[in-house]
Amino acid sequence: DVKLEESGGGLVQPGGSLRLSCVGSGLRYSVYDMSWVRQVPGKGLEWLAYIDKGAGTTNYAEAVKGRFTISRDNSINTLWLQMNSLKTEDTGLYFCVTEYAVPWFSYHVETSPISTSDFGYWGQGTQVTVSS
Repeated sequence: DVKLEESGGGLVQPGGSLRLSCVGSGLRYSVYDMSWVRQVPGKGLEWLAYIDKGAGTTNYAEAVKGRFTISRDNSINTLWLQMNSLKTEDTGLYFCVTEYAVPWFSYHVETSPISTSDFGYWGQGTQVTVSS
């Protein structure tokens, strides 16, 4: 079975940092472009960051650009999201997802609503809470 497992979430004060991890199993990690998506309380899903299968291309939502960094190591089937300068509005449930052949951001504007069918595989999510 395919499994994506996120970890690294927690409670952090505004201005703090967290590093999320996503470990994959049951799939050839290296053939998938991947993204991070979050569910914010009271709002829909929000796309955050993208990385191509070879880790040569990244792209970020304006809300996190300059603060978040996406990276991956296919040799250990792991994706990361380094989150710095966290804000209270970053609170949410963070998911790693696999992209289909055409990345979501390439044919959507960032504010477009997301459905679970927009991406392939999903992890179970890791909660990030930014609060003083």
